[in-house]
Amino acid sequence: MPRPLRIIYAGTPDFAVPALEALIASPHDVVAVYTQPDRPAGRGRKLTPSPVKQVALNHDIAVEQPEHLRPEPVQQRLRDYQPDLMVVAAYGLILPQSVLDIPRRGCINIHASLLPRWRGAAPIQRALAEGDDTTGITLMQMAAGLDTGDMLLKDTCPITADDTARTLHDRLATMGAAALLPCLDDLVADRLRPEPQDDTQATYAHKLDKGEAVLDWSLPAVVLDRRIRAFNPWPVAQTRYQGQPLRLWMSRSLSGHMAGATPGTVVQEGPEGIDVATGDGILRITCLQLPGGKPLEAKAFLNARTLLGVNLGAPEAAC
Repeated sequence: MPRPLRIIYAGTPDFAVPALEALIASPHDVVAVYTQPDRPAGRGRKLTPSPVKQVALNHDIAVEQPEHLRPEPVQQRLRDYQPDLMVVAAYGLILPQSVLDIPRRGCINIHASLLPRWRGAAPIQRALAEGDDTTGITLMQMAAGLDTGDMLLKDTCPITADDTARTLHDRLATMGAAALLPCLDDLVADRLRPEPQDDTQATYAHKLDKGEAVLDWSLPAVVLDRRIRAFNPWPVAQTRYQGQPLRLWMSRSLSGHMAGATPGTVVQEGPEGIDVATGDGILRITCLQLPGGKPLEAKAFLNARTLLGVNLGAPEAAC
């Protein structure tokens, strides 16, 4: 049996945790974990370790947290681990070619899309917002470009009408972990057949911006629904109500329209949701939140107030 690989794992957020846990439970040797430096979090802005760091510490694995990977001392430290392979999942730092060349078998990345579609920082959210029917994970051999390396393995999954960025994130993270170990078995056995990406089919998943979360009610209901689900759990879609931001967590687009209703106007409300006129169709809001409160189902939200007739897009709603 081939000897286990000496692996450096590089990742930071929750998405990267299942694959790390799979490696730890495997015969391979995780010799070090690279992750982003601790960042302030919570109301007290206390320095908090990344989810990946917490897992590494729980398993007594060496943790490295460089701000950048270009300095020679940082790269020498990486060489000292004598890695066979580096596995990367949502690390957050660009790996220069000099780093990609250090592991004997190179670097493999777990990417949350079906490459070459949605290269870049926010593939899950962009797939949802653009109305893709399917997505998946791609394991690729890393190259110097942005998610441009040869593909080693792909696995697909459907995007449902109820999916949010959170539910899709969790499903794809699990899929990436499940695909990683068979991929490493094929790598050790020299069974991998890398497939070049077709650059002409590439699309780019640009990083999310908070400004995108403010809804434009003149857009079609189906587009607004996709954005609400894509921005859940961050940055969370929002509009205005009584001069306050109103965060929208879940919704559903309905067929038909309300003749003469100005986009943004609440045309109906009830236990099933709050119906808002849009540029094309009706958007039913099913879960929403006011500042200082918690997300509420529409029925609970309406127990204390009514929105019927309010125009969430009118100037007076934003004053």
